[in-house]
Amino acid sequence: MIRLPLVRQGPLRALAIRLVAAIVLVLLTVAVIYADRDGYRDVNEDGLTLLDSFYYAVVSLSTTGYGDITPVTPDARFVNIVFITPARVLFLIILVGTTLEVLTEQYRKNIRVTRWRRKLKDHIIVCGYGTKGRAAVSALLETGYDKSRIVIVESRDEALRQAAANGLVAIEGNATRSAVLLEADVKNAKSVIIATDSDEASVLITLTVRQLTAGQVRIIAAVREQENAALLKQSGAHHVIVSSSTAGRLLGLTTTTPPLIDVVEDLLTPGQGMALAMRSAERAEVGRNPRELQTLVVALIRRGKVLPLGGEQIVTIETGDMLIYIRDEEKSGVGVAV
Repeated sequence: MIRLPLVRQGPLRALAIRLVAAIVLVLLTVAVIYADRDGYRDVNEDGLTLLDSFYYAVVSLSTTGYGDITPVTPDARFVNIVFITPARVLFLIILVGTTLEVLTEQYRKNIRVTRWRRKLKDHIIVCGYGTKGRAAVSALLETGYDKSRIVIVESRDEALRQAAANGLVAIEGNATRSAVLLEADVKNAKSVIIATDSDEASVLITLTVRQLTAGQVRIIAAVREQENAALLKQSGAHHVIVSSSTAGRLLGLTTTTPPLIDVVEDLLTPGQGMALAMRSAERAEVGRNPRELQTLVVALIRRGKVLPLGGEQIVTIETGDMLIYIRDEEKSGVGVAV
């Protein structure tokens, strides 16, 4: 089931409001009838009780009208004309409005889903909206990625509600199932981020995505244990992040060289201080040493491989290279933050 971002009150709340309005209208009608009960007669000629007043109000507002209770005095008939009849019409409007609300809500949802599917292309699928999934989405949004091109796949109801409340499209289901990934249009996706809490699930999702996309969609997966990283790469993941090892290294840096962790956090936090970014090499830069550029280049990406710039080896920029550099977030820079 697809859950689109929340843009209005839910249908259950709308139904509850109408139900309360109908009950209030019935109670008000009962009060009016019971107050003028001497003007009514039933078939037993014994007058109206409170239960009779409820009965007459319900059958009158619902337009059933059995005729076993009737207004006989001019005052009671006048009250029926000026109050009961308009209340009957209002009651029908509430009932019909409730039915129309349910039908139109489903129709509007189908229209929104159709429009969403029509525009969906080169999107990013995030499998799992826990701590890692939310952090991944936050990083995408901070780098300027369009929220409408992020699709969450999650099975937990609480996480689904949170994703929808955050303005994200969420698909309810287990990401290890092909049908769920196909509903997220995985074949036309740009990449799939696997951020589950289980390494076994991550491996199975990776295999399923690779099978459905024939390896054409980039897969980025997170695992808890280092020993499972190789298995994920064999399963088809292009990039594997080992959360436990990464956290351990950061803890070690914090203990031995505290300033380094501040630099790492600054580089990984867009919008403040320094940030890692990536851009294509310009024509005028081809053939030059990256260290000769005004931009502080730290690595080159050539044909999908990272070329470090350290050591005595001289590296020159070639056509098609991508430059990984550090930019000042306080200044407007060209490139994509990474």
